[in-house]
Amino acid sequence: MTSGDNGASTPEDDDPFGYLYADGQARGAQPPSGGYGYPNQVSRVRTVGERQYGQQQPSYGQQPAAPQQQGAYGQANTAAYQTPDNHGGAPGGRRSAPPAGGRRGPNTKGLLIGAIAVVAAVVIGISIAMINGNSDDDKSGNEAGTTPTQSQSTAPTTSSSATAAPGELPKIDAADKSVQLSGGAATASDVKGAEAAGGTYVGGLNAVGASVTWTVNDLPKGGKYTLNVGYGVPGKDANMTLTVNGTSLGRPLNMSNFARAAEGDREHGWTHTWSNIQLKQGSNTISISCAQGNQCDADLDTLWLEKGWR
Repeated sequence: MTSGDNGASTPEDDDPFGYLYADGQARGAQPPSGGYGYPNQVSRVRTVGERQYGQQQPSYGQQPAAPQQQGAYGQANTAAYQTPDNHGGAPGGRRSAPPAGGRRGPNTKGLLIGAIAVVAAVVIGISIAMINGNSDDDKSGNEAGTTPTQSQSTAPTTSSSATAAPGELPKIDAADKSVQLSGGAATASDVKGAEAAGGTYVGGLNAVGASVTWTVNDLPKGGKYTLNVGYGVPGKDANMTLTVNGTSLGRPLNMSNFARAAEGDREHGWTHTWSNIQLKQGSNTISISCAQGNQCDADLDTLWLEKGWR
């Protein structure tokens, strides 16, 4: 260097291409022989992949640390993983994810069980429906040895016709000429409110031996029937004996004061009762009588049958 020329004074004046110019050549710049710049320039050549980014660079004059050996392609780098200690602690490094299992196919066993359950439910439903249908048919047939039951209602629906229309069960007034009266039973009409034709009913039953007998002819089919009886009481309960085809039912026909009439008020004591009975095909006799022990202070109004028991 000469007096007044101290070389590049600033980094901007350190031109790596100075050898191309006269002033650069005057300062001693030469073409690069492995690097660019002026004499004594430090140039380090590294093999591709040798530089480790993110690591501390060695100081000037120190040898760089040997690069970490990379595993072969397709092999796991075991240095990146650690095994948990014997106390069950978490590993210090990363853990590899467990290998993914294969995809499972459809649950054919579950589908088969479901299909069988549906078919079984349908079969059971059909069977129950068929059983119920057979039960309804049995109710209209003969059932020997079955004890009839009895109940009551306060809303009678009667007909004054002695002859039933085709397909209908017979209905009759107690005072009809076809009904047999005995033991002091007789027709009357002095108490108002009877539903029979002309308001005529059968009275005189409050004596042992009095009876009303209805013969039902041409019954199309034997089995269970309900006998309905329209009657009136003078504001107090009554009962009489019911006999079907010569056999007593074993308990009295209930003829209570269901109309809740005041005692002695016959006009407002009209109501009706019913009893389950067993009849045979063809002709049947139904008798209502006053037997020993009965409370027979009642008047008979109408009689009719219904199919089946209540």
